[in-house]
Amino acid sequence: MDFKHKKITVIGLGSSGKYSALLAHDLGAKVSITESQETPAVGENLKFFQGLDVKIEIGRHTKDLILGRDLIITSPGVSSDSSPIKWAQELNIPVISEIEFAYLLCPAPIIATTGTNGKTTVTTLIGEVLKKTGRRVFVCGNIGLPFTKVVSQIKKEDFVSLEVSSFQLERIIKFQPKVALILNFTLDHLNRHSDMDEYLAAKKRIFLNQDKEDWAILNYQDEIVRSLGSQTRAKVLFFNKDTSINPNFQAAQLVGQIFGVDQKDCEGIFNSFKGLAHRLEFIDSINGIDFINDSKATNVDSTVWALNRIDKPIILIAGGRDKGADFKVIYDLIKKKVKHLVVIGEATDKIKTHLTGATSIEEADSFGIAINKSFLKAKRGDCILLSPMCASFDMFLNYEDRGDAFKKEVLNLKGRHKSVALNHRLERLL
Repeated sequence: MDFKHKKITVIGLGSSGKYSALLAHDLGAKVSITESQETPAVGENLKFFQGLDVKIEIGRHTKDLILGRDLIITSPGVSSDSSPIKWAQELNIPVISEIEFAYLLCPAPIIATTGTNGKTTVTTLIGEVLKKTGRRVFVCGNIGLPFTKVVSQIKKEDFVSLEVSSFQLERIIKFQPKVALILNFTLDHLNRHSDMDEYLAAKKRIFLNQDKEDWAILNYQDEIVRSLGSQTRAKVLFFNKDTSINPNFQAAQLVGQIFGVDQKDCEGIFNSFKGLAHRLEFIDSINGIDFINDSKATNVDSTVWALNRIDKPIILIAGGRDKGADFKVIYDLIKKKVKHLVVIGEATDKIKTHLTGATSIEEADSFGIAINKSFLKAKRGDCILLSPMCASFDMFLNYEDRGDAFKKEVLNLKGRHKSVALNHRLERLL
């Protein structure tokens, strides 16, 4: 598709918006950007456009940057209720997502992965499996590397392992992955989707343009996902039929099977896989107390998964921006596994209301205070787990920023603890 001289407005100046705008500019389009927020991160992204002929408005949305446009590209964080989207619809201007924009320029086959949980892990594993074909693989999308940032480097003989969210799928038109995976489907994002049916409809759009030459890989143990096998024109494969094997490994192995990767090569990759940052990531141990970063747990189901994989007594740090979650569903597990709960962020009152009686609960005004309170409650052999059950945007840029802040506070705590221990030893010597 030729974007030269097209008038394009990008909504949002986060990472995907930044690279969408830069890509459109490089393609010769006349680019505008509208961003409602005025944050340090937005200020950093503005620097990329210095000296470029790009019209930018920050801290507001005006109709001026929508009128007369040929195309609107929206970032995943922009809801359908936002003013620019509504103005574009009124003016019959097409609105597409960042992944649709990149797809229109991508010559390589795409393996797209969606689902409520596990997307990043499976997208990463697929990338490692496909490298065994000897071809170059780009691992990108919602995983943290925007598709638009790398698409200009992609050649026909490459592969793309792409993580896609329901938000990104809302605004696709022609997007057609060679292989589409839906890993699971549980309650999430009800702050954005009106109900579970709307959320599922967004996920199902990953099949929208697939045909009989494409593949759909679905979770056999998830009844809702399994039922989608009759709703796609693609050839269907099911993973997770054998519950004794890690389902993420099974999903990635099926992709390898489609593209001719030997099963032993896949098993070698899985055996050496160390997991991902911010997903049940061991940080350190202080005075016999383990600190684990599970910042990527942005919904209740993810925290259930984490709690079930820890055998030690747990002090849980949770909270952030509520996504319409029902925290009551984790009540019994909290009662069984968590000796103390420290809550932070906008969802504090709701979490306390839903989980009062399950364990002792206290609030913290900041992340540092939450970690200090947790440490005071912990004993040797315990585990302090950050597994928020919520989005990070009330206090942090994203879950990575939140996880990095947790690591930093743990290191600070370890430094203070070492200093106190050293002072005590010196006092005894003196």
